[in-house]
Amino acid sequence: MSTRTSTLPAGSGHRSAADIEDWRPEDDTFWNRTGKAIAYRNLWLSVPALLCGFAVWGMWGIISVQMLNLGFPFTQAELFTLTAIAGISGATMRIPASFLVRLAGGRNTVFLTTAMLLSPAIGTGIALQHPEWPLWVFQLMALWSGVGGGNFASSMSNISTFFPKRLQGTALGLNGGLGNFGVTTMQIVIPLVMTVGLFGALGGDPTVLKKDSGWILGKIVAGTPTWIQNAGFAWVISLLPLSIACWWGMNNLKTVSPSTGNPFTAFAKIIYLYSLAFVPSIAILYIYLPKPTGLGLINMWVAVPLDIVCALMVMKLAAFGPMKENIAKQFEIFKNKHTWSMTALYIVTFGSFIGFSMALPLAITVIFGISHVPDANGVMQHTLKNPNAPSAFTYAWLGPFIGAAVRPVGGWIADKWGGSLVTQIISAILVGGSVATGMVMTQAYASATPEQYFPTFLGLILLLFFASGIGNGSTFRTIGVVFDRQQAGPALGWTSAVAAYGAFIAPVVIGDQIKRGTPQLAFYGFAVFYALCLVLNWWFYLRSNAYVKNP
Repeated sequence: MSTRTSTLPAGSGHRSAADIEDWRPEDDTFWNRTGKAIAYRNLWLSVPALLCGFAVWGMWGIISVQMLNLGFPFTQAELFTLTAIAGISGATMRIPASFLVRLAGGRNTVFLTTAMLLSPAIGTGIALQHPEWPLWVFQLMALWSGVGGGNFASSMSNISTFFPKRLQGTALGLNGGLGNFGVTTMQIVIPLVMTVGLFGALGGDPTVLKKDSGWILGKIVAGTPTWIQNAGFAWVISLLPLSIACWWGMNNLKTVSPSTGNPFTAFAKIIYLYSLAFVPSIAILYIYLPKPTGLGLINMWVAVPLDIVCALMVMKLAAFGPMKENIAKQFEIFKNKHTWSMTALYIVTFGSFIGFSMALPLAITVIFGISHVPDANGVMQHTLKNPNAPSAFTYAWLGPFIGAAVRPVGGWIADKWGGSLVTQIISAILVGGSVATGMVMTQAYASATPEQYFPTFLGLILLLFFASGIGNGSTFRTIGVVFDRQQAGPALGWTSAVAAYGAFIAPVVIGDQIKRGTPQLAFYGFAVFYALCLVLNWWFYLRSNAYVKNP
């Protein structure tokens, strides 16, 4: 299939071999004659593959809502487990994914992990045609869709190795930012494809909608035929050609991945490590999720760190042969203090982006969809439906769209100004924006006409998305500078893995505070965390004798 050969001579008009032996992006002559074209070709193939990964990972947020509208025989709590499983699985998968490029090669990794998405896409489509199937079938599909979340770590790790440090912010901003559009793409595409028989007889029969469903395109009323299975099947149209394009158009850098072996050996490493990641995910989910799905023995703050520690331990203990040595080398990032500082800073940016993306529909629906009025005893009631409520699905996509759109801009600005300076500015914006959002939520949650506060709330939320998107680009720029080329990839993957737990933490925190009638406390808590990280960023990278000055 692929053979180890050197690149063609500088200036050659032909595509380089799949495996590149000589790679010197910091050499301007090499970069301009040979490297630039190869790097950007890999980038432009990586972007749509990553976009589909985000879409498959996040699709359960919309699918579960429509399952409820279609009358699937599951409770709201049971449907929530689908989103929770996908969120935790995707975050956990990023831990082994951060090591895949060095072990298996960039081209091999991106090709196989993109092709892997066909399994949850097709499996989800089949399962959604059978509402009578048990809950565990849908939970299994949600678990497997976590591969899409894991792909971010390997994709960013791979792209970081192709570009010189002066372009790290721009390249990673483009890859991550355009890839993040998978969230918005999913929120637009799935409602569209569920309204038509996209695949004719091959796609199965529609299910009749039992409840009205509000989408970006307007209200779909009860009684409408709905092809919910297309929420999974539709991604096959893009995943098949993308997988083929990645195989024929991308490269393995042997300077980064010297011992990948033949493609089948590389594939075996990827499958083995990804399979290992499922073990702690399944175990922790079983302990965390409430009955009857799980045991309900631990809370979120215990489940998340326990899941991370177990995933790392499983990888280290189960590795063998040359893989054991390579993983040990990758674990050396944990001895570097910058690994821990950048992990916290990336939680501020990407953790906020993905967490707010998951939580925004819930916040809009509960806070503005209900008229909050006192009863005869002056006790606030939160049960009266607000007839003037804004549609969550009409506005929820705007935040992820803005956050993804400005990420490349954040990387570009960081290349010009320095990543840490940009991170400091956006952290300050997040502190102020979170406090202001909490204050508006307090007013709306105590009002019989909460919709009057919605424009202000939406504006503040979009500001938070804007700041988190800019910060996504700036923090990855910093990582690309403070770590050497061998550790930058694993560091990028590790930080993105931990931050991805925001997809689970933010909705749970906001949801819990909404139940207690104090939704503003969630955002005040976020503000405190942002303020602490603002100080951390200054101490490490901006003070006069910083460890690395404004990288």
